Amino acid sequence: MKKTILFTLLIIAISVNTQAQLVKFGLKGGVNYANQTGSAITVNNTNYTTDAITSYHAGLVVQVRLTEGLSLQPELLYSTQGATYKNAVEEFKNELGYLSAPVLVKINLNKTFSLDFGPQASILLSERNNFVYNNAETFEFAAVGGLGINITKNFFLQGRYVLGLTEASKEAEVKNSALQISAGFTF
Repeated sequence: MKKTILFTLLIIAISVNTQAQLVKFGLKGGVNYANQTGSAITVNNTNYTTDAITSYHAGLVVQVRLTEGLSLQPELLYSTQGATYKNAVEEFKNELGYLSAPVLVKINLNKTFSLDFGPQASILLSERNNFVYNNAETFEFAAVGGLGINITKNFFLQGRYVLGLTEASKEAEVKNSALQISAGFTF
């Protein structure tokens, strides 16, 4: 009986240790260099050009190892995007706050570098601008691709590009895009 209990406890301990190596939770944050692009950027019947804004993102990360060279990384981030709109007379900033959920496939090239890509769904939480005109779409879908670098076993850096696939505005044909640089750690 004692041998059976000891054997069962040993199997449970090995199983818990194996599961801990397969799933890691973490936090990340970083900077966004975001812009909005499109063919007809018009607000209140006035044409504008856009310049990128610098903003931020932060949130939770889960890394799930599927095989030795392949992982899945779902995230839940608060991310600000948008642009500065300009014409000959005026300039204003449009900043959109999203709750973003990228689900990335990580192809581990070696123990240090990985290629990361996948879809991202975002829900608009806030819209700040210098004019009284709220016209952002409440849902956005994007494609994400980038490079991950493992500095240590638990500390990582990531660079990625987020390309909006759906319209970001109800009034204009614009899409969000962002270059994101982030740092994070898993535990």
